[in-house]
Formats: sequence, structure tokens, C-alpha cells
Amino acid sequence: MSQLLMLMGQDKEYSLRSLSAWIEEQQGETQSPQKLKKILSPFLDIDAEIKLASVAAESISKNADQIMRELGTERARIHGWFSTYEMTKAMGEMLIDSMRSSVPIVIIRPSFIESTYREPFPGWIQGYKVPILAAYGQSQLPWFVGDPNTIVDSVPMDMVVNATLAALAKHGIDGNPELNVYHVATSVANPHSFKDVFNYAYDYFSSSPLLDSKGKKISIRPMEFLVSVDSFTDLIKNEVAQRSGLAPAGDNVSESDPKQYLRMQLACLKTVHRFLRIANSYKAYMFYKGRFDVTNTKKLIEDMSIEERKKFNFDVESINWEHYIKSVHIPGVRKHLLRQTPAHAKL
Repeated sequence: MSQLLMLMGQDKEYSLRSLSAWIEEQQGETQSPQKLKKILSPFLDIDAEIKLASVAAESISKNADQIMRELGTERARIHGWFSTYEMTKAMGEMLIDSMRSSVPIVIIRPSFIESTYREPFPGWIQGYKVPILAAYGQSQLPWFVGDPNTIVDSVPMDMVVNATLAALAKHGIDGNPELNVYHVATSVANPHSFKDVFNYAYDYFSSSPLLDSKGKKISIRPMEFLVSVDSFTDLIKNEVAQRSGLAPAGDNVSESDPKQYLRMQLACLKTVHRFLRIANSYKAYMFYKGRFDVTNTKKLIEDMSIEERKKFNFDVESINWEHYIKSVHIPGVRKHLLRQTPAHAKL
């Protein structure tokens, strides 16, 4: 362990490799090298992962947040997940299963959660981290990385809540010491593609555009899908530079006001990095081909009375995606996140 702590004082990349080597060594104590080579994804030892994260957090003195994010991503991908978010959810499920004893357990696995379908009112949304459709409507994101035919697995927020309540009521009454898993998802029951989503968004923003800082209508163009982050990076750099005034007049600015030029460069770099983070965050899902079985969720609906189904609706097959995106979701994002209404537009 002392050697590991010493290595943590070295450069970041070497430290990450050292940490990963350490945990592999811990896991290798109970498995021969020959057996380990046959395993595509190593065994997920939760205690070892927690110890690894604790040692790293206590040992890093500079750039801790960035190094911990990179370490978490590295560990997640070693075990077959794209991000630490997915990995830690799986770890949570494993812990619950190992500790549940005779307690009935319900696990709800929703897909991407979007604005409400009906309750408390259509389109309600709060705390949305990466509003891609908002960036598209602001003409900040005319391209994105992904396969346009990839299925978007998303579900309205209130349907997730209703499914959770129904599952808790069912298994709380039964009292059987079982673990039941419900996917609240749409990729099988009611699929729609990224191409569909952005086509609907283009229709909406073309007829009801967002506003710039001066209250003028923002024009957009159809979304263009790119096959790689590299091509996205090149395009977004050029776009941001042109909009900021760095290109093609950047040389004039740099000569007349070097400090202003530096501020513009830093602002551009920050914007580019923000969009690259978005692209990298969504990259795995924009090419994802998996589907989620909703057999248990359908059975849960079938076990409910007609009155219960109306009051606690989570039948994703009832969603009309064009209506939802154009008349519910985007207006909700516009009102509750962007604080805009179509009536504010100026000619």
C-alpha cells in the first residue's frame, strides 16, 4: 500500500495505471492468472472498488476532481459500463440484493427520464443537466455525434413515479421475500429514433423559434449527424470561432487589443469543451443497439384495475411521440428551464 501512495505523487496518467494495477492485484489473490485471462470483464468486488476510491481521494493533492472522474470512468469501462453513474447503480443493486434477507425488494430501472406527460401538469421539468434540444433550438448545436436511426429510450417522469407506486403497492401487500425488477422503458414497447426527435424539434423551432439575448428569433437548420467525435470537434471549433468574432477577423482583434483577444479565446475554449463534454457523455447512447425487456412492467399494468390504470398511468405504448415532443416536452423545457414563451418573440 505504501508503494501505491508514493506512486500517487507521480504524474496523473501513471497514477491511474498504478491504481488500476493495484486493484487487479487484490482481485488476483484469489484467482489464477490463467483464469483471469479468460474473463472478459473482471469480477466486480465492491469492497475493493471502495477501497481504491478511498485511497485515491486521500492521496491526490492536485486536480483531484478530474483525476477521480477519470479513475471512475476507467474502472466503469473495465467492468463493462460506460460511466461511473451506471456502475454505481449496479453496485447499489448488488448491495441491496446481498443485504435484503426476507425483505421484499423492488428495483425500478427507468430509461432517460424526460418532462412529465400529464402530472402534476404536462411538460414539467426541473434540474435538467444537459438540455440538448435547448442547445439545438438556440442554434448552438447544429451537429451531433451519433447514428440517426438509433432508438431513443426515454420515458416521461410521471410514468416512472406511477410505476414505482404501483410496484411498491403490489409487493408491499404481497410481502413475499422476493426481488422484483421493472424496466420503465420504451425501446421495445414504443420505439422512436434520434432522427424522429430532431425532426420534431426542427418542426417546432421553425414555427416557434427561441429568442436570442436581444429578443430576436433564432433560425435553425436540420440536425446533421456525425460519425465521430473528431469530426464534431472540428466543426464545433470553427462554428464557435466564427460566432465569437475570432474568425476571420481574429488577427485584427489580436493586434488592436491582445487582452480582449485572450478573453475571447478562453471563452471559445470553454464553450467548445462544454459541447465536447456533452458529445462524449451521450456518445455511447447515440450508437446504442440494446433494448430493455418490459415484460414485468406490462404484467404489473395487467394486474391493475381499470380505475387504477387511469389514475396511475405508466403505459408507455399510449405515448404519441410527435405530440409529446412538439406539444409537451419542448414547450416544457422552454418554459421551465429557458424561461421563455413564444409570445415574447420580436419580429
